[in-house]
Amino acid sequence: MDLNTVRDVRDARQRVPWRDGDAPPANAGRYPQAGGGTYLFSEPQPHLRRLLDLSRMGWEPLTRQPDGSLEIAATCTIAQLSRFAAAYEAPAAPLFEQCCRAFLASFKIWNMATVGGNLCNGLPAGPMISLTAALDGSVLLQAQDGSLRRTKVADFITGAGRKDLGEGELLRSVTLPARSPACRTAFRQASLYGLGRSGALVIGALDPLDGSLTVTLTAATVRPFRLWFPLPPDAGALHDAIERTVAEGDWFDDVHGLPAWRRHMALRLSEEIRRELTELPELTGGAGR
Repeated sequence: MDLNTVRDVRDARQRVPWRDGDAPPANAGRYPQAGGGTYLFSEPQPHLRRLLDLSRMGWEPLTRQPDGSLEIAATCTIAQLSRFAAAYEAPAAPLFEQCCRAFLASFKIWNMATVGGNLCNGLPAGPMISLTAALDGSVLLQAQDGSLRRTKVADFITGAGRKDLGEGELLRSVTLPARSPACRTAFRQASLYGLGRSGALVIGALDPLDGSLTVTLTAATVRPFRLWFPLPPDAGALHDAIERTVAEGDWFDDVHGLPAWRRHMALRLSEEIRRELTELPELTGGAGR
């Protein structure tokens, strides 16, 4: 798709006053742009007049912090995240690749699309939203004046295509706390058809330190829902918690699945995850997916 309304491209390393019609080919403001420009060129963008190039910012894609947390730059590509996960020695490492594969995209997209762009698109089926919300990630947001603020990924996405970004504000990075990669995880995804967009994606994480369990619902819902249980619940308690937390209007509705089907699949997949992470292997059939 040609961007025939764009008249200027600026280097984001230079201080450029924000104006209406600006968008970086990485995430920003009220515009849902993708980090590598993959979304920008996917459909008409008649409101855009200028692009701010973040690709030259020189942000390290992935950084292990001294406290054990993992910082993922907004400009980290899906390919870079996948390569990192292949060598990452942590119990949750397989989850990174599972979420990368949930893109169902070509290698060309993998090498351009970014973690920050996927979050700032705010789509229910965004697998980087699923990954970072499930691992209790927080986003670092940078305003035009250089000031910074943090918010949880689960709170950053406020609805289908909506996020907590101010005018001209950029998503700088996502940080996963040190305890999250140490969690034992389980992943389930459902689509109406083979190689289709996720209609329901559920991730469970069992904390080895305190035995708590989190179950995170995405794709089936308009925004992430992360349920935390101090001790693993039984099937009835998990079902009731989901029903209490996710309101009727929170189940997503589009051509990739009706709300009733998404609700059914989210409940079913959540129970599968509960059993996988909390019950004996001989009772659950053993292997995860």
